[in-house]
Amino acid sequence: EIILPQRFIYISTSGVYGDCNGALIDETYPINPRTERSIRRADAEIQVRNWGLRNCVRVSILRVPGIYAADRLPLARLRESTPMLLPKEDCYTNNIHADDLVRIIFAALRYAKPGRIYNACDDSNLKMGEYFDLIADSFGIPRPPRVARVNANKHVSSGMLSYMEESRQLMNIRIKNELHINLRYPTVAEGIAACKAVRLESR
Repeated sequence: EIILPQRFIYISTSGVYGDCNGALIDETYPINPRTERSIRRADAEIQVRNWGLRNCVRVSILRVPGIYAADRLPLARLRESTPMLLPKEDCYTNNIHADDLVRIIFAALRYAKPGRIYNACDDSNLKMGEYFDLIADSFGIPRPPRVARVNANKHVSSGMLSYMEESRQLMNIRIKNELHINLRYPTVAEGIAACKAVRLESR
């Protein structure tokens, strides 16, 4: 006999929204995945929700953006001077500290509504270059150079370029109201400061 869980939390990606032209969006925004990895995740969301319905398992979905932690920072990329887009052409990025993501997952197991989708992100509204500048300043590394979007493919990997081609600002009201989340690191600045402290302690 197969023993099924009462609850199932699927960790998806905010990439399923695709490019939103920098718009502020919540979980009701139509998905429009553009990359192969996002298309696979969008399909997985459908499959896992249908599986939950067939098997009476309470399935909920977390759409997770870029995860960072003391051991998940782009320090090597900064030291290699990988360029970012010019400020006027830059894209919005969304982030969550790994510690807060763990807390969101545990809260979802307890409070998430069946079939419900949650944006698992912090309160920051940063552009990608601002995110990298913040980390560079915190760790005493030169800020990355900036390039025009038309020249970006000459300087960055195809994977990195795919992130630069999508811009959106995620809203996280639902995790606060329904999952009762009080973020430990509501902004990237606070999270990076904590990451720096951890790295200093581990020396």
